[in-house]
Amino acid sequence: MADLALQPCTACQVGAPKVTAEERVELTPLIPAWQTVAVDGIERLVRRFAFADFAAALAFTNQVGALAEAAGHHPTLLTEYGATTVSWWTHKIGGMHRNDFIMAAKSDRLYDRR
Repeated sequence: MADLALQPCTACQVGAPKVTAEERVELTPLIPAWQTVAVDGIERLVRRFAFADFAAALAFTNQVGALAEAAGHHPTLLTEYGATTVSWWTHKIGGMHRNDFIMAAKSDRLYDRR
């Protein structure tokens, strides 16, 4: 499979299908540092990225924010001293879409490039 981080995040509409069990088996190994977590019954991809200080965590948060804005797909971001936690899911469908895996991989790529 092609590198997820190089794939485009496509527009998702209400009623779009959530990832299937087969897709999860295919996509999950491509983002091994991410966990699937259910919050209020909605599954999402979550990863905590570690940094040396608040300034570095904030800079990464801003990079992920810019990435999200460019893609039109927005995560929940928690910035704290020494860490940024990123949560991806598709609000319009109340769960995970392939786009979430793509954006998780793009987030990993940003972190790896710092």
